[in-house]
Amino acid sequence: MASTKENYRVELRAAARQLGDRCLYSAAKWAAELLVGIEPDITPSQSAAMDTPSSSGAGPGGRLLHLHRSGGSSFRRRMRLGGGGGGSEAGTPLGGVSYVSTPIPDDDAFDAGADKYLLAKTYFDCREYRRAAHVLRGHVGRKAVFLRCYALYMAGEKRKDEETIELEGSLGKSNVVNQELVALERELSTYRRTGAIDSFGLYLYGIVLRDKGCEGLARTVLVESVNSYPWNWCAWLEIQSLCTTSDILNNLNLKNHWMKDFFIASAHLELKMHEEALKRYERLMGVFRCSDYIQAQIATVQYSMRELDDADMIFEELLRTDPFRVDSMDIYSNLLYAKESLTALSFLAHRVFLTDKYRPESCCIIANYYSLKGQHEKSVLYFQRALKLNQKYLSAWTLMGHEYVELKNTPAAIDAYRRAVDINPRDYRAWYGLGQIYEMMGMPFYALYYFRKSSHLQPNDARLWIAMAQCYESDPLQMIEEAIKCYERAANSNDTEGIALHQLAKLHSMLGQSEEAAFYYKKDVERMEVEERQGQNFVEALLFLAKHCKSIGRYEEAEHYCTRLLDYTGPEKETAKSMLQGIKREQSGFPSMDIDHFAL
Repeated sequence: MASTKENYRVELRAAARQLGDRCLYSAAKWAAELLVGIEPDITPSQSAAMDTPSSSGAGPGGRLLHLHRSGGSSFRRRMRLGGGGGGSEAGTPLGGVSYVSTPIPDDDAFDAGADKYLLAKTYFDCREYRRAAHVLRGHVGRKAVFLRCYALYMAGEKRKDEETIELEGSLGKSNVVNQELVALERELSTYRRTGAIDSFGLYLYGIVLRDKGCEGLARTVLVESVNSYPWNWCAWLEIQSLCTTSDILNNLNLKNHWMKDFFIASAHLELKMHEEALKRYERLMGVFRCSDYIQAQIATVQYSMRELDDADMIFEELLRTDPFRVDSMDIYSNLLYAKESLTALSFLAHRVFLTDKYRPESCCIIANYYSLKGQHEKSVLYFQRALKLNQKYLSAWTLMGHEYVELKNTPAAIDAYRRAVDINPRDYRAWYGLGQIYEMMGMPFYALYYFRKSSHLQPNDARLWIAMAQCYESDPLQMIEEAIKCYERAANSNDTEGIALHQLAKLHSMLGQSEEAAFYYKKDVERMEVEERQGQNFVEALLFLAKHCKSIGRYEEAEHYCTRLLDYTGPEKETAKSMLQGIKREQSGFPSMDIDHFAL
């Protein structure tokens, strides 16, 4: 176990240095954060201390043990039962799996051009990309070739952004492309064909191919890159963005390096395969027990599974240990918005504003805060600011669409949602938003198309099935049988609001199917009793059940429901009294009195 951890440390230390040396700073940061997330080795003295009752919650990994204390979510229960990588599975992230050994490349043998490379890197860090590329012209070393080509790519991206603003404004659509792509593709393809390219060059080549729309070849090239150098997390994320289905993911020809486990877990989360993602992250905790990245990913999975309280607890702990963290905090703000926790969201918005107010995530968090306060104009302003900083920030486009819906600005909402699905066609929230808008516009068939798209991408979300059912149920369509099918899917998808059961009962009653209606009303009553909700729907269900049981001769049940109705005011109470009198007459065997019989 200790030797395995030390191997990971050696690999990640080298990776953080090599990635940073090539100006791949996001990947370098990820590697460095993962490095410190490896559980420290326990010394004999610490082991003895941990065996004493007084230190059961202390020692290395104590932060995690505090975070996943007894009780609560299924994740914490499985951690206690050994699912987190204890025992024989603790030696590797996935117990019993044999990983391939990938040698760490020695890239320091850059003698003659080392000084110029250092100058070029300095220019690159100062965003003087063309100067950096110019310094390295004529150098044929793989490291120099990569940085020169990468600098040209970034120069093209910078110019593309400038032209977009000049032509269409900061949020406008534009056909502007990176003018360096053609030359870069030609050069990098030649290097690949002749074998004169390293894994970093392959990574850049994959990005160029992706930007040109050659997704299949881009996947192949990026897989070659991670197979030869698996520690570049940015390359894994590019592959993930090109894996739009589980079939594509399963057909990737990846070497079985331990970094693959992180990729598969992240890809499962992106593809909404939440249970599979959670299991992989639990196993990875066996070695990377102190990793904030894994904690954040687990919280994101739980948020996606609507386990809001458990996710909230993990995000809170992350902020306690890293108070200046901004990564993943936009997801936390979505969670707080869903829970309507205005105080906590206000605190989070204030914190990120003081930490780094010009991060797209920070702007999104502040926008969520204003949205929860009902200040939708201000919310749109901050979403727009986030998109000026990053035009491909998917969440901002989708959430801005929601704000435009609140402001009744339908054309702007449609544009925002369409921009979101252009960036990621798997964003079910944007498809759902489009469905809502077209339903509001009285175009139910368009709405159904978009609702179907969203429910296909997120089949276990009851809200999407309810929206589709309500569309089928609307006056223009009146497709009651189809609505019933959708409500049944919602009822089987953890409908926390209980809308589906009540609507199923009403629709079956409307169709004259009293047995089915009674079945759903009874289930709805049981649910409301557990949740201690006793509003108008509860009274309606009791009244129907009382009438149904009386009509089929189940007088004791009918009397039970009528008696419960006596606790409420309104016409239902008088109806219940009348029914109780009728039940007693029928039980006594006397026929009801017919006044017309005595007419003279």
